[in-house]
Amino acid sequence: MGDFLAGWYPWVKSLHVVSVISWMAGLFYLPRLFVYHVEGLKKSGVIRGSEMDLLFQHQERLLLRAIMNPAMIATWVFGLMLVFTPGIVDWTSPWVWTKAAGITGMTWFHHWLGYRRKEFIEGTNTRSGQTYRLMNEVPTVCMLVIVFSVIVKF
Repeated sequence: MGDFLAGWYPWVKSLHVVSVISWMAGLFYLPRLFVYHVEGLKKSGVIRGSEMDLLFQHQERLLLRAIMNPAMIATWVFGLMLVFTPGIVDWTSPWVWTKAAGITGMTWFHHWLGYRRKEFIEGTNTRSGQTYRLMNEVPTVCMLVIVFSVIVKF
């Protein structure tokens, strides 16, 4: 298995990077949709508000299910393939563990967003646009931890 992974390393690494970019795009955009969802409904009338609510729910569902979930899964699959490629990971280096912490935080955030989407569907969202703006910084922090861990190897 190791020889196979070593031979395919450039392809797996490329697919991993593409998957990460797709996942990050969704992690940045879905909280922004939540901001527009919360604040747009406050500004609209009752009839138009229910139409807007359904439109936002549709957009949020498509983003999560068609882009973010597959991208997260692909990121994990290709990332694990890289981890198991011989000679790539030195398990005694701290960067491996700081990167793992960043990935764990990003995965947690992904699932947190999924739960918030369910609240919008159920009509039980109590969070403000400001909360979603603040939470939109989580993937940035995780990304910085991951990138500096891998490149600087701290």
